[in-house]
Amino acid sequence: MNITKSIAPLGLAVAMLAGPAFAQDQQFITIGTGGVTGVYYPTGGAICRLVNANRAETGLRCSVESTGGSVYNTRTIRQGELDFGVVQSDVQSAAVNGTGAFSDDGAFPELRSLFSIHPEPMHLMARADSGIETVADLEGRRVNIANPGSGTRVLAETLMQYSGLTKDDLSLAAELASAEQASALCDGNIEATIWAAGLPNGSTQEATSTCDVNLIPLVGEGIDALLAENPAYAAATIPGGMYAGNEEDIPSWGPRATFVTSADTPNEVVYAVVSAVFENFEDFKRLHPAFARLDEAEMISSGLTADLHPGALEYYQERGWK
Repeated sequence: MNITKSIAPLGLAVAMLAGPAFAQDQQFITIGTGGVTGVYYPTGGAICRLVNANRAETGLRCSVESTGGSVYNTRTIRQGELDFGVVQSDVQSAAVNGTGAFSDDGAFPELRSLFSIHPEPMHLMARADSGIETVADLEGRRVNIANPGSGTRVLAETLMQYSGLTKDDLSLAAELASAEQASALCDGNIEATIWAAGLPNGSTQEATSTCDVNLIPLVGEGIDALLAENPAYAAATIPGGMYAGNEEDIPSWGPRATFVTSADTPNEVVYAVVSAVFENFEDFKRLHPAFARLDEAEMISSGLTADLHPGALEYYQERGWK
């Protein structure tokens, strides 16, 4: 009797039986982010990288999806099509309360927060030859106000509202995604673009290194009123020298990026995701320049309107943070 021939089919049969059982132990989670040239996409990738490093113990396999941004991510989590998402703090607040972009959706009290991430200053980028020096100068110009469903679109509309402008005051209100804006600006198809992202970000680097682009200061009575009436936003600064041709500090404002899920996501899954980030915090901070100044205490409190998910709260209590 050939023992080798007898063992081989037996081994194959065992593998076939074990395969499905092993597959059942795996749970796939997806993080909704934003355009690939922003900071949301690498943020999702950084979180997935740490989660996947522990997949042998947790059974979690994490993937990242490039999406239309904050509003899209929040709606898709509500519909059960995404597990987690990176969203702006103001979008998180609007979703919980059913205001702003979510007026027709109604309140989403089941939204849950895990932590906040980096600040996201507004970038008003204008061609150097456009003569645009203030927000008021956008009147009658060709301006990208971002794609519908993105958090930047919400911010662009807020900026214009407090500056006494509407999109009807623009000669062209383009609705380009973040990945399209730099080329449109440098090709002369638009004169300015409004964009919010962590520092630094690829889209602004692409624009400022390809053609002459000025970052416009966002200051004045309108901005003061905006910040006074909208606690989800805070003053911010784009450091001088971060982007080519812009050597002076640029005053700005913006929200924070936050990481959210639904109340339906199991506690053990959220616990595993949160612990993957904070048990490897120094590694996480090195995964993108926007994370360099992150602070744990700030991340579990700033910009979080939605209740903390119980799985996240459990981890924070174990660490003595809550």
